[in-house]
Amino acid sequence: MEKMTIGEIEQKLLIERSRDDAFIQFLKKDERKGVQKVLAKWEKLCAKEELLQKKFVEMTSFEREIRKQGFQLIAGIDEAGRGPLAGPVVAAAVILPEEFYLPGIDDSKKLSEQSREEYFAYIQSEAIAVGVGIIDAQEIDSINILEAAKKAMLNAVSELTVSPDYLLVDAVKLETPYPAEALIKGDARSVTIAAASIIAKVTRDRLMKEIDKEYPHYGFASNMGYGTAVHLDALRNYGVTPYHRKSFSPVKEYDRTIVE
Repeated sequence: MEKMTIGEIEQKLLIERSRDDAFIQFLKKDERKGVQKVLAKWEKLCAKEELLQKKFVEMTSFEREIRKQGFQLIAGIDEAGRGPLAGPVVAAAVILPEEFYLPGIDDSKKLSEQSREEYFAYIQSEAIAVGVGIIDAQEIDSINILEAAKKAMLNAVSELTVSPDYLLVDAVKLETPYPAEALIKGDARSVTIAAASIIAKVTRDRLMKEIDKEYPHYGFASNMGYGTAVHLDALRNYGVTPYHRKSFSPVKEYDRTIVE
């Protein structure tokens, strides 16, 4: 095999994924330090991809078992925004096709914002159906955050354009006519729940960024309504906005001053 430049080797490795390929074996015999450095980087990348593939297969175990029982339209359900002091709670329901493949998918909180945005777009394009439910701060105060999260989840299911025949829900037991299973930490254990967590998280983050334009002092674009130092300082200095949850501490301590 003709000796290649390091640049040519890097380009060829971009499309090479088999460690047993004759080209890889040839490179291992190349004594140039630059070649070995490029090869080591490629092998590290391959190892990372293999781990992501293995994780993805593990995260489809619940779906595979459910499909063995005859169910096909499995909706994963998750919510975002139970803990913040401001903003809505948002839930998503996602039905994925059996052949869906997205190594790297995980609980949305474990992903970078860039990855969440990329995965959000991919899930939206590949899913059989996506539904979103949003409950605002006033209703959260009225019925409490747990009931609001459940209502958002049920609303998300009702927004699906295709009716599911089974629900996989992150941690919460729902009163629903569909067969359902609640999985503790399901967003890290089930592909469909992970997909729902990404849809819910990105949708809510975008809403908070819009609210930030209206109330820039609170840092909503970065803290997403959580009680950061900037947010708490703004509460003390500017009071409570219509987007704050007045039943939450310390918001209720500042409830006498409402920003319009």
